[in-house]
Amino acid sequence: MQAVATGDESALRELCARWERPLYGFLHRAGGGADVDDLYQETWLRVVRAARRFDPARRFSTWLFQIALNLCRDLHRKALPQPAEPALLEEVAASPPQDRSVEAALDARRLLDALPEAQREVVVLRVLQDASEAEAAEILGCPRGTVKSRLHHALARLAVLARGEGGEAVRS
Repeated sequence: MQAVATGDESALRELCARWERPLYGFLHRAGGGADVDDLYQETWLRVVRAARRFDPARRFSTWLFQIALNLCRDLHRKALPQPAEPALLEEVAASPPQDRSVEAALDARRLLDALPEAQREVVVLRVLQDASEAEAAEILGCPRGTVKSRLHHALARLAVLARGEGGEAVRS
């Protein structure tokens, strides 16, 4: 990051290459259906703009994901809920029973979107990004105990949601 702060483009390219897959995965899960390419580019723009303020005593990954999470939070605050596109829903309904990966992905997205923002963020970081409790706590700016509590409540809520209102399992 010190090289990036001085304008070293090769250092920035190296960081982008090293963190491309983890960052794309995180943004896909935390972005709530937003254009991941746009979020990815905006995250790196914010990294470059803030490069001089990076504290080398911190882990770069934690700092990067904190920037990405803040970007997603800003996006969620501004965005209105978007219903699923009718064409996609018709495609899922018409798909053969043995090929339900799109339907399963929609179910997972629906369940994740049904969580309160704080719980969704913890699930994305701890479960989907495999961040440690300490990393998640630092990224979210809260104590480790809060991360544990939010994850516990989120997983309980997901179990209830997956069963549906009447206690029946959501089809998969």
